[in-house]
Amino acid sequence: MNPFDPATRRAIGFLNWAHAIDHYVLLIFPTVVISLEAFYSRPYGELIALGAPCFVAFGVFSLPAGWLADRWSRRNMMVVFYAGCGLSLIAASLAPTAFMLGAALFLLGMFAAIYHPVGMAMLIEASQARGRTLAFNGVCGNLGAALAAGITAVLAYWLGWRAAFLAPAAFCLVTAPLFYWTVPDDRKHTARRESKPGVRLTPALTYAMFGMFILIALTAGLVFNAVTVALPKIVEERLGADVPLVLVGGLATAVFMCGALAQLAVGRLVEWIPPHILLTAIVMVGLVGTVWAAMTTGPLLLAALALVMVAIYGQVTVNDMVIARYTADAWRGRVYAVRYFLLFLSAGVAVEMISRFHQQGGFSLVLMVTAAVTGLFLIAAIGVAVIGSLATGRVLPQPAE
Repeated sequence: MNPFDPATRRAIGFLNWAHAIDHYVLLIFPTVVISLEAFYSRPYGELIALGAPCFVAFGVFSLPAGWLADRWSRRNMMVVFYAGCGLSLIAASLAPTAFMLGAALFLLGMFAAIYHPVGMAMLIEASQARGRTLAFNGVCGNLGAALAAGITAVLAYWLGWRAAFLAPAAFCLVTAPLFYWTVPDDRKHTARRESKPGVRLTPALTYAMFGMFILIALTAGLVFNAVTVALPKIVEERLGADVPLVLVGGLATAVFMCGALAQLAVGRLVEWIPPHILLTAIVMVGLVGTVWAAMTTGPLLLAALALVMVAIYGQVTVNDMVIARYTADAWRGRVYAVRYFLLFLSAGVAVEMISRFHQQGGFSLVLMVTAAVTGLFLIAAIGVAVIGSLATGRVLPQPAE
């Protein structure tokens, strides 16, 4: 596909919108749950656990999503993504009990799981792994996450928590038919996709790189989800004042926006710095920010959390580019499916981690445990950098680079 072709540009536009929707819908509940404490007369530690099945489904169903996309149609799977998310959000808005709300959130996680293995494979193919295109796509996902806290807080405050689910459902259901009729069907060229990776490693280095990818997926998933899910409550609890829900959402949005700016910078930097080296530097920044956030409160907390967000969202773009270098297009959907299966399956663990450690020691303990996981992430990133450096003399450079 030609990234400058009008049809390809439209497809990339829809994929950017899908990335924003994906992160937005998953982060509605972590803000809504603050209102549910009074509605259900239960503490935050119990209610946040309702979101665990959603994030587990988000990881588990990425595997069949990637397989179906490579075997059937990536375009059609994205239509299912939009329609399924819309219907699940409606179910959540109409849920009469906490149990039914949890079931609706599980369905939401199942359909939301489609985007990353399928949408990222489509984006890599359409953009030819151009750094700035991938970075902007990452920014769109970050904006979705950032706006989720602010918009959800406003909707819940003025119209009730059910409206916070119903409003984005309408956007999803409107987009589904538009995507179907605008983006060309890809089933005709499924069998013709490239079967060789752009960068080749020796068998030993391939196995080592695969092991590092597994460790990165697990640790990055825990860090990403622990911070993004807990962020609104961290701001409310540790800012040092009686902060209303609307202001909590606004401050959380501002912190998320820092990640968006970071991804734009990373999109430029990756054109000058090898992605495996840049990944190590970004994770080091994240470790410093997480330890700082665990040790501070008040206004400085926002600065520390902003640094964490810079690292969390900056590493996502670099991670995608590293995987694109070492996988062939013909089975890239399945590779992304495995990565996101591990990454987002750990999201369920992250929610449980927040619930358990928050009850034991508050967010100071939650953030210190997150910092320890970030340390493991850093070790894996250094491993990728070492393997990438050893492979320098054996690589086949990609046209996009």
